[in-house]
Amino acid sequence: MTVKTSISLTDDQEAYARRLVESGHYPSLSAVLQRGLEMLRHDREKRDAELEALRSLIQQRRVGAFLDLDEGEAQTHTMLAAKRKAREAL
Repeated sequence: MTVKTSISLTDDQEAYARRLVESGHYPSLSAVLQRGLEMLRHDREKRDAELEALRSLIQQRRVGAFLDLDEGEAQTHTMLAAKRKAREAL
């Protein structure tokens, strides 16, 4: 389903979007804006997932045994990779 809406762009934003359409990168101005919103959503979801993983890790550290820095970093990277993979599978 699509919804029509009115938006305001700066002159530079509008010119850039039109250049993307004219160069064949996108079929319309709507497609440019839709892609931009999808990228923003993806970035926000990624950031939110990483923050949640870090919050979870902090909570685990508060109640768990002490880990040295190298072990903690390794576990953090593993957890973040698992969260990214799970999110990408959606």
